[in-house]
Amino acid sequence: MSNLYDAQHSESRNHDRKERRMKLVLAGASASLLLLLVVGAVATSNYQDSGNSNLNTRAMHSSAKSVKMICSSTDYQRACESSMSKVVTSDTSDPKVLLKAAVTVVLDEVSKAFAHSKLLKSNDSRVRGAVEDCQQLYENSKAEINATLQSIVASGIDHLPSRSHDMRTWLSAVMTYQQTCIDGFPEGEVKTKMHEAMKSSKEMTSNALAMIGQASSFLSLINLPGSNRRLLSASEEHEAVTSGLKKNGYPSWVGEDDRRMLKEHLRVKLTPNVTVAKDGSGKYKTISEALAAMPKKHKGRQVYLQTSMYVIYIKAGVYEETVNVTKKMANVTMYGDGSTRTIVTGSKNYIDGTRTFQTATFVAMGDRFVAMAMGFRNTAGAAKHQAVALRVVSDRSVFVNCRMEAYQDTLYAHTNRQFYRGCVIAGTVDFIFGDASAVFQNCLLVVRRPLPNQQNIITAQGRLNRRETTGFVLHQCRIKADNRLNDASLPPIRSYLARPWKEFSRTIIMESQIDGFIHAEGYMPWEGDFALNTLYYGEYNNHGPGANASGRVTWPGVHVIQKEEAQRYTVENFIQGSSWIPATGSLVRLGLSS
Repeated sequence: MSNLYDAQHSESRNHDRKERRMKLVLAGASASLLLLLVVGAVATSNYQDSGNSNLNTRAMHSSAKSVKMICSSTDYQRACESSMSKVVTSDTSDPKVLLKAAVTVVLDEVSKAFAHSKLLKSNDSRVRGAVEDCQQLYENSKAEINATLQSIVASGIDHLPSRSHDMRTWLSAVMTYQQTCIDGFPEGEVKTKMHEAMKSSKEMTSNALAMIGQASSFLSLINLPGSNRRLLSASEEHEAVTSGLKKNGYPSWVGEDDRRMLKEHLRVKLTPNVTVAKDGSGKYKTISEALAAMPKKHKGRQVYLQTSMYVIYIKAGVYEETVNVTKKMANVTMYGDGSTRTIVTGSKNYIDGTRTFQTATFVAMGDRFVAMAMGFRNTAGAAKHQAVALRVVSDRSVFVNCRMEAYQDTLYAHTNRQFYRGCVIAGTVDFIFGDASAVFQNCLLVVRRPLPNQQNIITAQGRLNRRETTGFVLHQCRIKADNRLNDASLPPIRSYLARPWKEFSRTIIMESQIDGFIHAEGYMPWEGDFALNTLYYGEYNNHGPGANASGRVTWPGVHVIQKEEAQRYTVENFIQGSSWIPATGSLVRLGLSS
């Protein structure tokens, strides 16, 4: 173990040196770019009296330099320069103009790529279904791209670094939607054609992610206003959040134990706009009816939270329905009477002919969705393979004291920033999967018994591109087996923490209890050596018999990380949680506890 730790410390020092060199490179590139843009502006001013011909020539030359400089940070430089040159046709001294151009290119390429799916004709119902999914994913992509464009336009240049996280989150989602479209097609010629159609749009999305990241870096490095602030220590963060909640009069409550570690919760006093009850005692008998009747514009505010949200109270009962909180339904909050009393259930599954994407019992797409004290189930069973209980697209979504139960693919954490606190999540194969930036805090992850020929994998994170901001973080959770999995009279089943669904899969487990049923290797491959050199799996300060990392696989991307690295994956740093989670009334630890 001493050699292992020495190697880690050496690696950490090397990383620090590389990071300092990178900052110097970025600073140099930043200064060069800013100088270039300023020189371009001054040159334009000096040559205004030299005639339109000379001015246009000078502008085109300066524009080409600007494009070349901002494309230098991308992975697809030639494609970047070619596409940007078509959009940036005049001289500019404003980095915002260049970033806007980059995102406009993404919109154009994404529109063309998704349009191609409509041209794919087939008698295969699976192909027709995939085309339908692609059209929904295109609408999602447009929404995320337009939000990015609006953010660039609305932000002053000194505020771009603070909005960088938002923009990169949304463009990461666009990357995922494109891949989800491709994945929906059955293997064969049609899928290959769709993959080729998406090639350029995925490259342009990657380039835009790189350029926005570069802009944020150089503006921060030259100390523009708003780019620097001290991070609080873990104790300061916890105290700040807790005292802030008390100061605003939020009452605390103790929920049902739900067989999880978390015993303290915060429940705000919500005033429901509507009540749903199966027995007819509410305004509606189904959740879907309540959503359909939701006004398009809602301006009401919750007294305790001082924030605008549309609140639906769902009384105890088992609601057998497929629920979709659409992209147009923002700021929806639902709360029930407990995760084992208010339950939304369904049984759609892959084996019976439903695409995985469409098997979810409950879909949360509208931004800032909050669910409290509710259960989400898919009862299809292990034999039906992929059967999703909950799919989440909503950016800045929060799930508190909820329960997600199924077998394979229980929780589809699809895209954007998500926070789960005090939840119980139960399943077998890849039962937390997707490409969101998701933090699971104080959650109980229950591993069930799969089919005899299967192995259990808790997470299958789907990060596609190294530029994406996505990943799964399990923080202060407990990972345990259910009674049937531990039954000594039944054949043993191997269980793992993660496997790489996509090439840059990223999962971090911190300060968590890992029980001894987890296989010593910790992780298993997806297929052959796919992604083994590009994935990133980190463990920090975990405990329990399954936390011993001495027997872990020796892939390059598997690490026992130190505190400095772990801090990158806290709620505060990874999903910028301090700016939106406390407003929901959820308890949250923004930093590490140790």
